[in-house]
Amino acid sequence: MAIPIPSRQLFIDGEWREPVLKKRIPIVNPATEQIIGDIPGATAEDVELAVAAARRALDRNKGRDWASASGAVRAKYLRAIAAKITERKPELAKLEAIDCGKPLDEAAWDIDDVAGCFEYYADLAEGLDAKQKSPLSLPMETFKGYVLREPIGVVALITPWNYPLLMAAWKVAPSLAAGCAAVLKPSELASVTCLELAEVCKEVGLPPGVLNILTGLGPEAGAPLASHPLVDKIAFTGSSATGSRIMTAAAQMVKPVTLELGGKSPIIVFEDVDLDKAAEWTAFGCFWTNGQICSATSRLIVHESIAAEFLDKLVKWVKNIKISDPLEEGCRLGPVVSEGQYHKVFNFITTAKSEGATILAGGARPEHLKKGFFLEPTIITDVTTSMQIWREEVFGPVLCAKTFSTEDEAIELANDTHYGLGGAVISNDLERCDRVSKALQAGIVWINCSQPCFCQAPWGGNKRSGFGRELGEWGLDNYLRVKQVTQYVSDEQWGWYQAPSKL
Repeated sequence: MAIPIPSRQLFIDGEWREPVLKKRIPIVNPATEQIIGDIPGATAEDVELAVAAARRALDRNKGRDWASASGAVRAKYLRAIAAKITERKPELAKLEAIDCGKPLDEAAWDIDDVAGCFEYYADLAEGLDAKQKSPLSLPMETFKGYVLREPIGVVALITPWNYPLLMAAWKVAPSLAAGCAAVLKPSELASVTCLELAEVCKEVGLPPGVLNILTGLGPEAGAPLASHPLVDKIAFTGSSATGSRIMTAAAQMVKPVTLELGGKSPIIVFEDVDLDKAAEWTAFGCFWTNGQICSATSRLIVHESIAAEFLDKLVKWVKNIKISDPLEEGCRLGPVVSEGQYHKVFNFITTAKSEGATILAGGARPEHLKKGFFLEPTIITDVTTSMQIWREEVFGPVLCAKTFSTEDEAIELANDTHYGLGGAVISNDLERCDRVSKALQAGIVWINCSQPCFCQAPWGGNKRSGFGRELGEWGLDNYLRVKQVTQYVSDEQWGWYQAPSKL
């Protein structure tokens, strides 16, 4: 049954507004290649309106100072948003599935996480009230001091298409909890559920201008938002190339940024593992979200003594993955998000073959699917460390594999990358897991699993995977400034200078 796509406008100052240039962008269902609706296309003119609305939301003179509201007040709105998200879960999950192509079961899980994220930051917003004026222990009795935690101000939130609503929640929930006003710019490839978040905000009565949502193309909406002089901070999740451009724009005004960028994460499988358990986690770590996940453990590093048997097991697991329309029951791999992404992933596979690698499994369109941007989950072996497939992020369902003989060699191979987002180690020797976890140059390490993510735990990378941490208390800190306040409390003259004589 066809799922109607709500026709929305831009969300600015608490109201739906048609783009100034009246531009619309078609929505293509990646499973059918059919146009199923459209979204508004914001431009620089709309960015001006949205940023102005966000600034008004923080203006005490206009009686709309979201920043000075108590954490408890902000928490009520965040919990109301969470409740509405949960109430609309079936609809939102289906919209997400047809918009970006992820299996419906995954999308439903994501919507649960979205609600959980808003709930979590509601709790932290309340906790901020108790932390205000935290006393400082000072070495001189004549002074007392305390710390204020204040919202940064107007923040630009730029999010990707692989987790449309969840990546938005990771930024919107903590920024609002902190007392910031936000302008959210989701990817034009998957914006539908972010526009539904705007409808949720209207329904719960979120004050005007606190959250503004602009859909549109990166150069037309994202770039003017990132470079806007009245934006106080940028939080971006996406490609390293775009992140570099955003960082350059922010540097002109010495503006803080948080960047969660690409990855080429390793999964190290030692010789003492249960082969089936390790094979399933290896498959999950790379093929979850249709392989389109920045932290995908897409470089398999397997001990040479078990490599042949393990890869044989892995191929069997991968060939058992159900590839279908995301709405079909039991789907575990849907299409990649767009035609452009489809050709990009195929080019990676073709290049790997031309460089001498072996396509052990997959590497083609599934025979039973004639339409849609579908790719078989692909395993590539006989890889060298100089090959493109080893060095560059594919962002599709492609795993490359190499063998190792010693623990030190495995660590060296794992760290042989410009990226440093995630990494996984699979072994029954927990002391070895601990050693490897410390040695991996990554912001996230999984032991005997891959890809679990909890809003209580910090998320982010090192090297070219970006800097700053989202989620947990660290996610809230992203949107707060710390102010020291120190008071001289003695009745005595300070006495540093000689007092002027009295006439």
